[in-house]
Amino acid sequence: TKTAQDAATAIGVEVGQIVKSLVFGVDDEIVMALVSGSNQLDEKKLAAAAGGAKCARVDADAVRNATGFPIGGVPPVGHLTPLRVFIDPDLLQYDEVWAAAGTWHDVFGIEPHKLVEASGGAVTDLKRG
Repeated sequence: TKTAQDAATAIGVEVGQIVKSLVFGVDDEIVMALVSGSNQLDEKKLAAAAGGAKCARVDADAVRNATGFPIGGVPPVGHLTPLRVFIDPDLLQYDEVWAAAGTWHDVFGIEPHKLVEASGGAVTDLKRG
């Protein structure tokens, strides 16, 4: 699916249960933000969480080189290179969340605390607004 809402509709869950795996450059480091489908990422908050000054989207080639997966199918774990991961605390309110499983068509369900553990992510406020 192309949007978090489309994914939620296809699975039959709330849009907030969809995990958006977003890859950004913070200064010279590529990091991942796992954001609730109902939220937008605040790039300044991600930069601050990563200890950097500047945060910007990276292109599709950089995403694939860092993760091994295409944009739209990037899972929260299992990347080619180790990435620091930052997790939207709004995901923790659900019993189960759904994330991309490496393709545009596949997803998997996971308990949020297990997602935090598996990704080694730091739970921090990333929400815009």
